[in-house]
Amino acid sequence: MMLLAACGGDEGADADGGNTEDTVGESDAEVEGRDNELVIGVPGDPQNWDPIATFLLDWSTIATSVFEGLTDRNLDLEVGPGLATDWEYLDDHTLQFELREGVEFHNGEPFNAEAVKYTFDRLLGEEGAQGPQQENYTSIDYVEVVDDYTVNFHLLENDPVLLTKLSGYGAVIVPPGYIEEHGAEHFSTNPVGTGPFKMTEYDRDNKVVLEKNENYWKEDEPQLDTVTFRIIPEGSTRLAELQTGGIDIMKRVEVSQVSAIEEEELLNLYEVETPTAFSLRFDVSKEPVDDVRVRQAINYAIDKQAIIDEILDGYGVPISTFQSELSFGYNPDLEQYAYDPDKARELIEEAGAEGSVLDIYVPGNDGNFREIAQAVAFYLEEAGLSANIESVDSNTLTSDLIPGADAGHMYRQGWGGWTLDFDNTAYLMYAEGEFWNPSFYDEEVQRLLEAQRSTVDQEEREQIFMELTERLYELAPEVNIYASIDLYAANERVQNFQPPHEDRLRLEEVTVE
Repeated sequence: MMLLAACGGDEGADADGGNTEDTVGESDAEVEGRDNELVIGVPGDPQNWDPIATFLLDWSTIATSVFEGLTDRNLDLEVGPGLATDWEYLDDHTLQFELREGVEFHNGEPFNAEAVKYTFDRLLGEEGAQGPQQENYTSIDYVEVVDDYTVNFHLLENDPVLLTKLSGYGAVIVPPGYIEEHGAEHFSTNPVGTGPFKMTEYDRDNKVVLEKNENYWKEDEPQLDTVTFRIIPEGSTRLAELQTGGIDIMKRVEVSQVSAIEEEELLNLYEVETPTAFSLRFDVSKEPVDDVRVRQAINYAIDKQAIIDEILDGYGVPISTFQSELSFGYNPDLEQYAYDPDKARELIEEAGAEGSVLDIYVPGNDGNFREIAQAVAFYLEEAGLSANIESVDSNTLTSDLIPGADAGHMYRQGWGGWTLDFDNTAYLMYAEGEFWNPSFYDEEVQRLLEAQRSTVDQEEREQIFMELTERLYELAPEVNIYASIDLYAANERVQNFQPPHEDRLRLEEVTVE
């Protein structure tokens, strides 16, 4: 524990090196001149608003207010009607949806069965193949228009998570006429959906402005006239803006900032358990981590509970595989690799890897994980390895370096697990050829991944997941560290705000005083 305190010593502390304690008490967080407008400070810009082109949590934080799916999952994680009012299986491979009438896209274009068909033709076609979303919807063969407000989804195979998947990300419904007229590139920076807010301004890496959709189909929603998202990568800057009234809500409060927020009378701190898991993932194509003994050794070398207790101040839940306990498929019988430095050194010597230098890539805007990487570097040195920490832009890491196998021997991998089903994580992380899986392959893992997708029997799927997690635990394709407990902070003028479990802010009922 003393070691970890030393590792975080002058990182007190955010990604830009600013010490958050310096700002305590500088302001009473008074807000002036914002009538019925909410301003939110967020750490990242997804760079592309097209639903088929991204899987980033930063996208979902904002785009959930712009787009809607056929189904809807609320803040209590319950799936219900969205743009579809009802659905039923006509047979094992035909799912029929009755669509909501009288809904318009933000450009005035009508929402109807043709829009649904267009959305999924696009997602499952050549355009969708260029992004990371298509693979999540391969159970769908095609969508058939029955009439203006009825569609049939013809399925190639069972998909036990399909109704949840249809509530967000790649499955949100897009306007055919608008995209055909303006093109996909224009749509990627000027998105149009059916949601409670419409995007009226996008200044990349600076801000996003949403305005109330006056024609929204839900009566008396939304309550706010304007929501402005300010892109502020540095945690200390977000905190300073919150303390001085520049923003109303701060996303991703860092642990080192909690005391500063608690000391401000006009600020409230929120915490929420999430399905988001964090690991240091291995590129198993690179020596020496291509050797399972080295990967297991690194797992033994790191005291993950101490990291949670000391660096995260307890704001994390231990995980044994790359999912949280909120996820269907979580294996309660597996425990994290024990902290056993002697076992780690033994395996490293057995593999002939002593003295190896490992490159660890972390996003520059994640102050918490930079401290974690520093602690990991110390643990690796104790086990006979050396570490070189590379801090890079978050979007570059996620969109370019990881898919291209250019993120070193180990890299921070965070995964939202938003469907609350391990399929959403496991298939995209471990199946051969997936966008974020440049090098891992195991025949048994591949077989189990396909098997769990072939049935809707949840008991059978659960048993398959138990086998899968045991196999992954043995192969150790990453060091699984924790499932996050997310921290938000808000000015007390913000009313009816509930932090989401999975980053998808719901702002329809939020008001300001």
